[in-house]
Formats: sequence, structure tokens, C-alpha cells
Amino acid sequence: MILVDTLARLHLKGEARRYLLGYLWWLLEPMLYVAVFYIVFEKLLQSRQADFLYFLMVGKLVFIWFSKSVNQAANSLETNKGLMAQLNLRKEILPLAVIQQGCYRQLVVFGLLFGMLAFNGYLTALWWWLLPLAAIQTLLITACGLCAALLVCWQRDCALLIQLGMVFLLFMSGVFWDLNVIQDPELRAWLLILNPMAALIDAYRQVLLLQISPSATTLLRVLMESLVLLVVTLHAYRRLQFWIAQRVVSR
Repeated sequence: MILVDTLARLHLKGEARRYLLGYLWWLLEPMLYVAVFYIVFEKLLQSRQADFLYFLMVGKLVFIWFSKSVNQAANSLETNKGLMAQLNLRKEILPLAVIQQGCYRQLVVFGLLFGMLAFNGYLTALWWWLLPLAAIQTLLITACGLCAALLVCWQRDCALLIQLGMVFLLFMSGVFWDLNVIQDPELRAWLLILNPMAALIDAYRQVLLLQISPSATTLLRVLMESLVLLVVTLHAYRRLQFWIAQRVVSR
């Protein structure tokens, strides 16, 4: 874990040096995404969702954490092939370092989001739920990121499929719309089961905006799905260390 954290910090510093605004992009990038979608859905399409700006911010900032971390982790083995050729290190360290980078960036983004909501009167005692929510999402990101890196190692085309999958999830996770508008309760239940991000975004909104406790059963299901995928993926890395190195370095 020390090596993972060290690599994450080094990559963050190197990334910041490449841009004029440096670390400010941690906040500017996600907020620009929010601004673009806010203009489209609120001003052009005239969304009738109450407090749509905060509704959109919660959904989009939570989703960006997931999508950006998984997309970057998916390519982490390929982009670090030089390091992999020089050092005999465990291959899962590379995507884990990228995921750790995303966690550091998200702490800053969440700080801004929670500060804005607290300033506008949304702060309640239920915010303690944010700790298990963030922990579960971190597990989900870790499991999906490691799995994505393994798939791209197997076949580069998977990187494109993962990117397309993120676009699909963007519209299926309730980022722009409320899951409660789905009239069929069975369809809504299946959406939450098959799409853990939809369940997590809905839970964040319940805590931050609606001031109600999320469903513990739903969160437990997302936790179990994440743990199962994580255990299976880590077992695959343990068995495929040499194959991963050979596959990436020989390209």
C-alpha cells in the first residue's frame, strides 16, 4: 500500500506540472462538466426537477469519480509498460495507484460539494452516511478498475468498449433524472440491482438533498457485488502475473 500511495502522489504531481492551472483542474474539470449539463438540461430543456443544480452536482460529481477512475485504471498497465519491463512488481499495483489518485482528487471535489450544500442549509446529522457510501463506492471503483485493466491487457479493443459502457451508464444511472420517475417498481428494482452506480447516486441524493436514510439493504447488496468482483479479480491477478507482463511488454 505504501508503494501504491507513493506512485499515486508522484503521478498527481507530474500531472499538475503539465498544466498551467495545475491542481486547480481537480475542481475546474468536474465543475465545467456540471456547468455544461446544467445549461443543456436546465436552461435549454427546462428541467422541472427541484433544486436541479444540486441534484445534478451530486449525480455528476459522484459519477465522474467512478467513470474517470475506471477509464484511467483500464489503461494503467499499458501506459506503464516501461516501468513493468524494468521492475518486477505486482501488476495490480499500477491500476491501484491510478485509483488512489482518483480518491485524492475526489476528496477535494467532495469538499467543495459538501461545503456548498452545507452553506445552503442541507447539512443534517444524516451526513454520517457519507462515510459508508464513499467506502462502498471506493470498493466498487477498485473492483471495476482492476477488472477493466485486466480486460484491456487481454485485448486493447476493450478500452473502447469500456469508454462506450461509461456513456451508457451515464444515462442509465440517474445522473440527469430521478429514478423515482420510473413507474414500474419491478423495473426500478432491477435497474438498482444491475447498476450499482444508480443505487449509489440515489443513496447520495437521499442523504444530501432529501435528508432521509438510504436503504441499508440496497447498500449491502452493492457492497457484496463489489466484494465478490474484487475477490475474483484479485485471484485472477495472483494467477496471471507473468501472463500480464508478457502480454503488455511484448506489444
